[in-house]
Formats: sequence, structure tokens, C-alpha cells
Amino acid sequence: MDDFNEADFIIQQREPFNAEPLPSRLIERYLTPQALLYVRSHGVIPHLADDHAIRFGGNGLRDADLTLAQFKAHFAERRIVATMQCAGNRRADLQSAGKTNGDPWEVGAIGNVEWTGVSLAEVLGELGIGDRREGYIACTAADVDEVEGETHPYEISISLQRAMAGDVLIAWAIGGEPLSPAHGAPMRLVVPGYAGVRSVKWVTRIELRDEPSAAPVQARDYKLFPPNEDGRDVDWSKGLVIEAMPVNSAICVPRNGEIVGAGPLAVTGYALAYGRRVARVDLSIDGGRHWAQAQFIDQEIAPDAWQRWRCDIDVAPGRNEIVVRAVDDAGQSQPERAEDVWNFAGYLSTAWHRITVDVR
Repeated sequence: MDDFNEADFIIQQREPFNAEPLPSRLIERYLTPQALLYVRSHGVIPHLADDHAIRFGGNGLRDADLTLAQFKAHFAERRIVATMQCAGNRRADLQSAGKTNGDPWEVGAIGNVEWTGVSLAEVLGELGIGDRREGYIACTAADVDEVEGETHPYEISISLQRAMAGDVLIAWAIGGEPLSPAHGAPMRLVVPGYAGVRSVKWVTRIELRDEPSAAPVQARDYKLFPPNEDGRDVDWSKGLVIEAMPVNSAICVPRNGEIVGAGPLAVTGYALAYGRRVARVDLSIDGGRHWAQAQFIDQEIAPDAWQRWRCDIDVAPGRNEIVVRAVDDAGQSQPERAEDVWNFAGYLSTAWHRITVDVR
């Protein structure tokens, strides 16, 4: 892992490598540097050559092999700011309601990133997509996904309609810095507002199809099921495919279980609503009976970016529970309890975020 300081991270798994930054480091800046972006791997991290080419084709799309140098030479460079979030972010919070599958991510499987690349829509336009908007774009990666002991090429799909929206990128840099191998070098897909699983790293092929990908990571993984399903004998076709992400918020400082002094305490964290504006962040120190409003730290934000916030409270000696919830500009908020959103895979943990601090 190049440019990786283990002291800044919580290691969830060594092989495949999965890690999230410490919450206090995560929230330091509006834009997350590559060195502090969470790492989500399904298999061994590939190391592709700098002249690696992405192969395009399928269903009437003109065949082409395009390298990073060709993208830079023939297409307009674009920079966008968008928050990348794993569908399993805050999975640890669901454990209070019941055991789930997957790594127990805390609040750090997320990052607000400036991406550099080219518009996928522009590339597809050059390859003959025309006015077509029905169908799917399937993206294959160089890594593999393991399901029930069997390995499969990592492949997902997004609708052609979403791919042609203009903001989906074939990206090669984070904060102006070339992608590291852990983050998809030399090129990856970035789908703003969608779960991180859709932003394929180490892309090898982009193909136009009539149907979604049948690969296990698309057809079986990253699907949302109701609380009455326990993961056994599941009809995978009935699951909700996780794409657009819901409103969420989290406390980053102080950290859950931290010891703090009595009196004034600055609480900071993030909130996001993807495509909507976060209108309000509420904080409670009495379990949600009374609320105070946090102040936004960042005044100018991108549509698919997080909003950092701060709230100054007073805490008394003893164990204090601090609760946060976000409200978007449509009045949508987060469910109160982890039980309300529990699912066996541990996805979309969006209940009020709760931490406890010991005040001495």
C-alpha cells in the first residue's frame, strides 16, 4: 500500500485489504486526500500498467481500446467533487439490532473527493451511442469477487440513462494526484450519488448491453432485503439493487467511547443527501427529546458532496449519549432506530447516529 499511514486507519481486514480512516482524520478537511480515503477491496489489489487500455464495445457500440494517454489527448478533462460512500458504511451500528454479514465499518467508509477524468457520456457519444438511452453499461474490473468460495470477475452495471447523465467519469486522479493501485490505478469509474460498489476500480472493459450484468456482485451482492429475511434461502431477484444513497449523517469527533472533560464540548461530523441539499443537522444529548441545531462548516458545496457541521454542547459528569440526525431540503430525515433499517447484509445503515462519551 503506497502512501498509506496505518496509524491513520482502522484496519477492517488484511486480505482482502479493507480499511477506513480514523474519524478525527476523516473530518479534518472538506476534500478528502487520497491518503485518507477508505479502501474497499473484494480481492487482491491489481497493479496495471500505465498504458493499460479499457476495451469498449457491445450491442452496436463501436469497438475501441483506449488508454489513459488517449483519453487525455482526445477528450475534455473534467473535475467534479463527489462523496464516495460504501453501502456498508456505519454497518457496526446495526449490530445493536442483530448480527450482519460484512466488515463492521464505523463512520469512515466514505470520503469527499475531487475527481479528475473524462465524461463517460462523451466517450460513449464518440463511439456511436447516438440517441439511445435504453439498456445498461456493464463495467468489468481486473480484480475478482469471491462468492461462496468461488471467484468471479468483478463486474457491475448501471443504466445507460445514468451513464449518459454527464457526471459519470472515467477518472484517473484524486485531488490532482494520480490514482494509487488501491484506488483503481490507472483508471476507474466514478458514479456520483451511487454506492461505491458502482464506481468500478481497475476497469478493463465497458460494454453496452440490453440487460444488467449477471455477475454475482451485481445479481446477488449489494441488494437490500427487509428485516424478516435472515440471509438463508434468499430469492436474490427480490432484493432492491443498491444504487442511489439515502440521507445520512455521523458524528466523527468525539469518537464513540471517548473520555472527555465536563463542560463545553465541540461535536463535529458530516451529513449528506446526494442530489439534495442538507437543510439541517440536529443534535441531542437526551436521546432525542430535545434538539439543538448544528452549524455548517462548509458554505459552498457540490450537489453530491457531504456537508461538514459543528455543534457546541455542554456535557455533565457521567456517561452521555449524543445523537445526530440530518434533514434534507425535501424534509426527509433518518429513521430513529437501527432496528428500523436492519438487514442481514448490513447495508444502508442510516438510523440516527449515536455515540456515548464518558465525562470526567
